Amino acid sequence: MTAPVNARPSYNPFSQAATEAVSAQAEHVAATRQSKPWGQEVIFADGSHGYVGKLITVMAGQSLSLQLHQRKDETISVVSGEVLFESGPSADDLESTTMLPGDTVHVPPTAVHRITAVTDVLLVEVSTAGPGWREDIERLADVYGREGTSAP
Repeated sequence: MTAPVNARPSYNPFSQAATEAVSAQAEHVAATRQSKPWGQEVIFADGSHGYVGKLITVMAGQSLSLQLHQRKDETISVVSGEVLFESGPSADDLESTTMLPGDTVHVPPTAVHRITAVTDVLLVEVSTAGPGWREDIERLADVYGREGTSAP
């Protein structure tokens, strides 16, 4: 197949890597399921490739910890359901936002945040995956008795 006559060169920064990776093989991996007191997480990207990907199910009326991360940078998107998202610079200075399917929020390191499910909710989260990412959680408040821990 020949390139179109008026084709312009690609400026995609990944094009060289893509060319070099032509012989690479896809890797099928098993997602891990982690039960939580508020629902569950399915970790489909475990950080071994530089990022973490999770599907998070939160049952109606349940809340994740009021928390922050020192290094972890997250982006969370609502797939289904309705959540109340609280965030701010400190536990005493939080803003509340209702999020619906398609709504997305970026949570930078050290931002205090909490998710409360108004209805059963499915979220997708992608985040950075530096060393110790699983323990990079500071729980400021937790209705399940996990305050001050990094326990699941």
